[in-house]
Amino acid sequence: MTTHYPGPLELLADHLARHPDQPYLHQPVERVWRSYTWREVDEQARRIAAGLLAQGYAPGDRVAILAKNCAEWFIVDLAIIMAGLVSVPIYTTAAEDTIRYVMEHSESKAVFLGKLDDTAPAEKGIPAGVLRIAMPYPSATSDEHWNDWLQRYPPLLQLASPAPESLFTLVYTSGSTGTPKGVVVTHLNMAASAFHTRLRADARPGDRAISYLPLAHIAERAVVEHSSFGQDIEVFFVESLETFADDLRHARPSGFVSVPRLWTRFQAQILAKMPDARLQFLLRLPLLGRLVAARIRRAMGLDQARLFGSGTAPIAPALLEWYYRIGIPVSEGWGMTETSGLACSNQPFRHDWTGTIGRPLDCVQMRLSEEGEILIRGDSVFGAYYKSPDVTAAAFVDGWFRTGDLGEQRADGAWRIIGRLKEQFKTAKGKYVSPVPIESELSACPLLEQVCVMGSGRRQPLALVVLAPGQANRNAADAALRSLLERVNAGLESHEKLDCILVCPEHWTTENGLLTPTLKLKRDRIEAMYAERVEALVSGEGVVWLKA
Repeated sequence: MTTHYPGPLELLADHLARHPDQPYLHQPVERVWRSYTWREVDEQARRIAAGLLAQGYAPGDRVAILAKNCAEWFIVDLAIIMAGLVSVPIYTTAAEDTIRYVMEHSESKAVFLGKLDDTAPAEKGIPAGVLRIAMPYPSATSDEHWNDWLQRYPPLLQLASPAPESLFTLVYTSGSTGTPKGVVVTHLNMAASAFHTRLRADARPGDRAISYLPLAHIAERAVVEHSSFGQDIEVFFVESLETFADDLRHARPSGFVSVPRLWTRFQAQILAKMPDARLQFLLRLPLLGRLVAARIRRAMGLDQARLFGSGTAPIAPALLEWYYRIGIPVSEGWGMTETSGLACSNQPFRHDWTGTIGRPLDCVQMRLSEEGEILIRGDSVFGAYYKSPDVTAAAFVDGWFRTGDLGEQRADGAWRIIGRLKEQFKTAKGKYVSPVPIESELSACPLLEQVCVMGSGRRQPLALVVLAPGQANRNAADAALRSLLERVNAGLESHEKLDCILVCPEHWTTENGLLTPTLKLKRDRIEAMYAERVEALVSGEGVVWLKA
């Protein structure tokens, strides 16, 4: 018998019964903080839900959300549930074609529009006939406005009561390869994920969280938004990239989750103020070391944080050790859209499990196939891709979802990701190479912000790298990279040894199409971008600096 997991509306009702006027959401607007109590969140959600039903939408109809993180994102998510509808989140960085495809494929009837850095893709990509409702921020053109609905519609009294197996949301994968797939996430899937994530988080009354990673991604939605429904915590938002540091220091969160690229960027910002050799020397001094570490955490706005996490992509164990030495024990987690967020985590943190993803949440089971692929099943694991029965059938074996990740389980029970099945490539020697472990070794170098190992059909693999900001001394960087290449190659099998390191002049970003919205590498596009220059390389050049 499936466990009962309380859903968002049940949890919201509990907050309203215990402390309706307790602050919950904190939103900065033009550098002024606006706070919303649980009562205000409930009332606004009910009014927006009434507005949706006034359009004549039927239970199960789709409503898209195209907005940066904000208090209204949480509120509209609740409103869609209250109205018995289905949410379809879309990344704010999505291109025109992606927006059109997601909305047409999901048959969305309406879209909530929030803050967007570029409104052109939304203007062109939203299909004709889709109702546009603007959140209270400058955005794309709209038919209706949030504030008008709050004035026009009374709070909805009779809320929907969705069955656990009914569709909660359609989340389209970020599409590192091919067309995005619509993952069918049920109310049971999300409730189970959020419930067991809360158990691992050890939240305490009065804790504070910050929501800045895209809510269109299932991880932020499950780990921050839906987990917060079941906790007595407050959630803060970020106004813009420029105000991120100030907003983080204002929030002073009790927990902080990021992605590997941002953890690398934060490290680079710290080392720009103090060379690593000096920092490590100071950290080894008994009293002064603790004071230096505390000062760094305070400057980051993390002096009140107890829990730290990293996910969406592998992170170098050496980087985790570096953070551990300044009092930031980062728990690595693993999950997918198909697992409704977090599925396995080194939380509570164990230092001896650094470099692993820890153990599975209690709502899932994991095992390895004969090929070493991680298989998973459980209450938080999805059951189908939307309108794709053939793709769905190929994704499961005997009821277990095929994750595509290669892994191993250590003798002490901890799991480790060692690569992706589809990322393995074969060199000209006919030997397979998994790029992720090699990239992890290279990423331990503070000089590097981004790394992509490639080599299909080549005599030996090579590494494309992007330097961290502030690395102006080319001669010193060149010498350090040559030393790094020699050190990494010393630990690799003969067919894995890197022929050279190529230093790329441009950063890989979502804007130039080389990263997914969750900052994962789009390997095929990165390789295609540098294919001609790679083809012209002479074997054994060591370190090559590519021109823009």
